[in-house]
Amino acid sequence: MSETVIPAETENKETRKNPLGEKPVGRLILQFALPSIVAMLVSSLYNIVDQFFIGRSVGELGNAATNISFPLSISCVAIALLFGIGGASAFNISMGKGERDKAVFYLGNAAVMFVGCGVALSAVTLLFLEPLLRFFGSPDNVLGYAETYTGIVAFGFPFLILTTGGGHLIRADGRPKVSMACNLTGAIINTILDFIFVFELNLGMAGAATATVIGQVVSGCMAIYFLSHCQTMQIRKTHLVPRANNVKRIASLGAAPCSNQISMMVVQIVMNKSLKYYGSLSVYGEAIPIACAGIITKVNQIFMSFVIGISQGVQPITSFNYGAGKYLRVKSAYLRAISSAAVISIIAFLMFQIMPHQIISIFGDGSVEYFQFAEEYFRIYLFFTFINFMQPLTSNFFTSIGKPTRGVLLSLTRQIIFLLPLLLIFPLFMGIDGIMYAGPVADGMAAAVTIIMIIRELWEDRYRRTNPQV
Repeated sequence: MSETVIPAETENKETRKNPLGEKPVGRLILQFALPSIVAMLVSSLYNIVDQFFIGRSVGELGNAATNISFPLSISCVAIALLFGIGGASAFNISMGKGERDKAVFYLGNAAVMFVGCGVALSAVTLLFLEPLLRFFGSPDNVLGYAETYTGIVAFGFPFLILTTGGGHLIRADGRPKVSMACNLTGAIINTILDFIFVFELNLGMAGAATATVIGQVVSGCMAIYFLSHCQTMQIRKTHLVPRANNVKRIASLGAAPCSNQISMMVVQIVMNKSLKYYGSLSVYGEAIPIACAGIITKVNQIFMSFVIGISQGVQPITSFNYGAGKYLRVKSAYLRAISSAAVISIIAFLMFQIMPHQIISIFGDGSVEYFQFAEEYFRIYLFFTFINFMQPLTSNFFTSIGKPTRGVLLSLTRQIIFLLPLLLIFPLFMGIDGIMYAGPVADGMAAAVTIIMIIRELWEDRYRRTNPQV
């Protein structure tokens, strides 16, 4: 993938009129990041709410089943980010350069790819349901629960992708609150129906899955409506016809966040298998480690929702201003985003270290071994939470300024380059404890690489500003 370095240009009328290039950076971050954070939190609630109701009604095996199914949810998010962030970045960079006619094709092509890929993923999941779940590491006593849950939620995959990916396009169109509303509506519907289907009608796994799909369908339909009524331009049928160059450009800019999700999926599968194997050799058994790790992963998603929400909110600002050659505004937006994410990360770290028992208790009761493993996993695996904001935020930053190669490389550091090998090596010497200690070691190394890469980028930025002819 080639990287694009855009020279400073004389501002055109479009750049001068667009608030992304004129309003104070701090105000823009608040305007775009807050709705994005809410949207990410709401998206996380789909998994958390199901986990809560299933944990309270079905128990440990139900919680383990949702964790087995989780790689498929990650696949949906990966597709959504590939074409959502990619399409939004391409759109905003083109708008910053004044290329309106070109920009609209990125929106239309991205929207079509959401639907096509979502339908394909649903079909593959339903055709190969049991083999997939066994491949994801399902124990025999969990498989039935996982089949029931996944066999229903698979019908919602196209709508989940539309909601998540479409939100980025709507935000790029300058409507962050609308993007937030799409996610929020679906989550509220999901929560209400979860209570009715699981607690009142005693439908168990099937009830939780059905509630999730209904919420996703409503949110997805809202995203379709608002994408068909953009405020900056109108998407016509001709813009929906995929063009190879457009899709390639979108995919290159969305490759970094997509790679990060794919990496998470691969690690999740390896971790489930490792937890199952090494758990069977410990006092915990097969199901307890998988159930606990699934809950803690989704709790951690709440913290990461703030970080990713800030990153996604900053994306239109950095993309537009980079396209317009306003490098000081790009740097200011990044540094403000990093500072905000650092504060949130420290708060999350303190919560994970001080009150893991209270957090895990929200999702139902369990044995002494269940809580013992959960508390150790919280404190050890998530020890470097206070620096975990650096890698995803910086990776998305590189994508937003048209440097996908750096973004992809950085997105792979934590999950694939560091964590995956450690998950295979550490347990050989430490048993199931090795899985827990692999997390903080990988986090520390990923943060070090991130700091090196962003210092290099900021140094290049300084050179561009002092040598505008470059």
